[in-house]
Amino acid sequence: MATGGKNRDGRAARERSRLYEARRRFHDDQARRRTRDNLIAGIVGGVLVLGLIGSQTAYFLAGPGAPAPTPTSTPAPTGTTPAPSPTATTTPEPTVTPTP
Repeated sequence: MATGGKNRDGRAARERSRLYEARRRFHDDQARRRTRDNLIAGIVGGVLVLGLIGSQTAYFLAGPGAPAPTPTSTPAPTGTTPAPSPTATTTPEPTVTPTP
């Protein structure tokens, strides 16, 4: 009697099962790695965008990109107008007319 056929079939089935489990674990590991990589890329991208926004803000508020301060006059108090001083008189400026 030949009993080698059953042993060979069982060995082939075990090998197929082992390969299937290996492929399934490999696929699961790849999916987990992709998820982890996407999460890391999202966090790094977010930090990069926030850093760029912060540096632009700092540049234009405090750095060389900040506008130069301009002197401003203080406005007169509301409701009162300053009275002209009694000693000051205004004299009109003479105008020169060209002669033809």
